[in-house]
Amino acid sequence: MNLCVIPARGGSKRIPRKNIKDFCGKPMIAWSIEAAIKSGCFDRIIVSTDDNEIADVAKKFGAEVPFVRPSNLADDYTGTTAVIAHATGWQNNNDKPPNNVCCIYATAPFLRPKDIKRGLNLLIRRDVNFAFSVTSYAFPIQRAIRITRDKKVEMFDEQCFDTRSQDCEQAWHDAGQFYWGRALAWLQEKTIFSCEATPVVLPRYIVQDIDTPEDWQSAELMFLTLARAGK
Repeated sequence: MNLCVIPARGGSKRIPRKNIKDFCGKPMIAWSIEAAIKSGCFDRIIVSTDDNEIADVAKKFGAEVPFVRPSNLADDYTGTTAVIAHATGWQNNNDKPPNNVCCIYATAPFLRPKDIKRGLNLLIRRDVNFAFSVTSYAFPIQRAIRITRDKKVEMFDEQCFDTRSQDCEQAWHDAGQFYWGRALAWLQEKTIFSCEATPVVLPRYIVQDIDTPEDWQSAELMFLTLARAGK
């Protein structure tokens, strides 16, 4: 049994009501729910929330909200792993235990059903605890600079000053879309970023963090551009 869990608490600070704010014609969370449904990977799609309005929107677009997330898992400091572990445990205790559980973020409008499927296939084929979306950094991280307190500049690694960009090792980062995992790995709250995980590589043009109003505006422009291009 494959379970999808979409965490969506109601207390977003930087973008109020972010999870259900309109994004290109639909509540933000609706894009994640619809991608999960279209992937055909899941026996059940659950939204874990502490918010009645989010619950109503989630159910309208085809997800289930069979429990209210406990308040101790809905503050600003609770990590995603604990939330997915709770939902997995609830499923174990109330219905058919899942074999694989996929966490999909509520703010992932670029999520593609085919990438969800690819993640499940990699999880099984490579026999790992987790498979999650990643993308490459656009600029070599070895040549990163910081702005100091006195508003000057220094390199993180001065030894890389003369290193050509093409000679730097490729670096990757979490794409913030989905995380497939074995149910037991979630329940044990194992570390996702480890040698027991495999990457699901995504192109940079479908990856965008949405944490600030500026991020939101950029994401909408990207989304509309991709829609016009038929991608």
